[in-house]
Amino acid sequence: MLTVNARRSLFLVISLAVILLDRVTKIAVARTMDLHASTTVISGFFKLVHVRNRGAAFGIFNDHPSTWKIGLLIAFSFLALAVVLGLLWKNARTFSASTVGLSLILGGAIGNLCDRIIHGYVIDFLLLYYRQYEWPAFNVADSCIVIGAILLASDVIFGSQRKPEV
Repeated sequence: MLTVNARRSLFLVISLAVILLDRVTKIAVARTMDLHASTTVISGFFKLVHVRNRGAAFGIFNDHPSTWKIGLLIAFSFLALAVVLGLLWKNARTFSASTVGLSLILGGAIGNLCDRIIHGYVIDFLLLYYRQYEWPAFNVADSCIVIGAILLASDVIFGSQRKPEV
């Protein structure tokens, strides 16, 4: 059985793993692919691309010319991080889909925030498509945020039983 502090450490390790994987993959893409280049991985379904997202999730506001956009996105990211950290700290008594989800969201949010602070944009490189239909390009951080949100929502909606302390 883990103590509350040991569980908090575990949640931190999950978040740090997400941040590390996100940073390593973005650096690899930036160093090995020209901007706007693409490489087909699974024909008709999946490509690696190198794009810069200056907007919010899925390119929302990407083309908006406002000079304060990046500052606003960074400020919103810090606010969201404070909320997620507070929820994670408060719920650290249990090991559940919610706490793992919050850990994934925390790591993903920090990964994208690092890009915004360092570059003023987020590096996206995963592209799913079918024929003429494309999902906006995304990255490891985005994937972890979505997976974390699904875990969190499923725990809230379905009221899953809390796991015994580990």
